[in-house]
Amino acid sequence: MSRSTSSRRSLNRALSVLALTALTAGAVTACGDHDSASQRSTSPSTTSSASPGTGQAVAAAGLHMIDNGGHRLAFHVTRGHGSVIVLDSGGGEDSSYWNGLVPRLHAATGATVITYDRAGLGKSDVVPGPWSVESAVSDLETGLRQLGVTKNVTLVSHSQAGEVATYFARNNPQVLSGAVLVDANLPPLFTDEEIARLVALSEPQVSAAKKAPDKPQNRQLISTAASFVATNKAYHKVTWPDAVPATVIVSEKTPFDGSPEDAQRWRDAAASFVQDGPHRTLVTAKGSSHDVPKDRPELVLKEIERMVATQH
Repeated sequence: MSRSTSSRRSLNRALSVLALTALTAGAVTACGDHDSASQRSTSPSTTSSASPGTGQAVAAAGLHMIDNGGHRLAFHVTRGHGSVIVLDSGGGEDSSYWNGLVPRLHAATGATVITYDRAGLGKSDVVPGPWSVESAVSDLETGLRQLGVTKNVTLVSHSQAGEVATYFARNNPQVLSGAVLVDANLPPLFTDEEIARLVALSEPQVSAAKKAPDKPQNRQLISTAASFVATNKAYHKVTWPDAVPATVIVSEKTPFDGSPEDAQRWRDAAASFVQDGPHRTLVTAKGSSHDVPKDRPELVLKEIERMVATQH
């Protein structure tokens, strides 16, 4: 990979983590993108059966296409027992981001593991218009409910999914037994000053994305940018429920490896989040880029195992 390509990837990754970009590294220039709207699958049965030890009826293993308000979402279930682990990927990434971790996590914990594609990604339908965190939360709530998952959930959220996790936890504390937030977007970061910096920083990438708006990752970038300011002004005021334990994994390099000021703000936001409530732990992924699940999979696996063991 050339130095210029690497630099583009680093910048685009930094933008994606901040929810302004729902954009994977190199999305604007990437080739081989696949449009989720052209990959719709026939919906399999969502018949549920009891999962031993969960006290709830969890859907059978495999792909489940869940309808929510007229659009369909792809949920992938690996059946286990005891508890449920839900993995939510970052901006521009679909459920395949977790493919390397799912079998290891299932083998290590014995839990049911669920991944899914947010709207417009993977096999899930496109939802036109600006990105709405409320709609994203509704998609996750509806999917889990239709799959029969109502409690004992450990939610693992990377990057932009931190916003979905925070609203989900606020609305559904009784569903969650804990969360692992992996270099995730957290409310303390989004001050008015930082929002303005991120809008200015992302402008060239948004403009480039608009030249190829049908690419799934570019489409996500454009829709997220359209609602970014209002969404994150509101997000800055949202609080995590004290009843839900959380482990925050922050990457050593942060999404802003080339910007010491923004990198420090990222680290400060993680520390502030942990200090603001009980039952929260801060873990640094030494040597890791923002892609902690790829750079330090053993660490992510260990922290998920620890959260599941502690809460169950």
